Amino acid sequence: QVQLVESGGGLVQAGGSLRLSCAASGRTSSINVMNWFRQAPGKEREFVAGIRWRGDSAYYADFIKGRFTISRDNAKNTVYLQMNSLKPEDTAVYYCSAGADYWGQGTQVTVSS
Repeated sequence: QVQLVESGGGLVQAGGSLRLSCAASGRTSSINVMNWFRQAPGKEREFVAGIRWRGDSAYYADFIKGRFTISRDNAKNTVYLQMNSLKPEDTAVYYCSAGADYWGQGTQVTVSS
């Protein structure tokens, strides 16, 4: 089992920045990839970014367009999502996942115009 806890969400004005964190615990040795997803009200959950737990490969959704950066600190078992140039349409609950099997509870990001 892997437990995931997100933090760092909040209210920010358009153009601002936030850094989300996802702390993993439990069987972290079983993790291959960590992802960030988001779900806006009335919309389906969508992929935002992913990163290999070992190695340097990172993946982004097209709509990110260089605004977000995913990173990890294996010593802390933590994955980060640095979000810059935030837009109102980035408002959503952001979830991290370890592969497709484990999910955090989500953290709310609200971007005001």
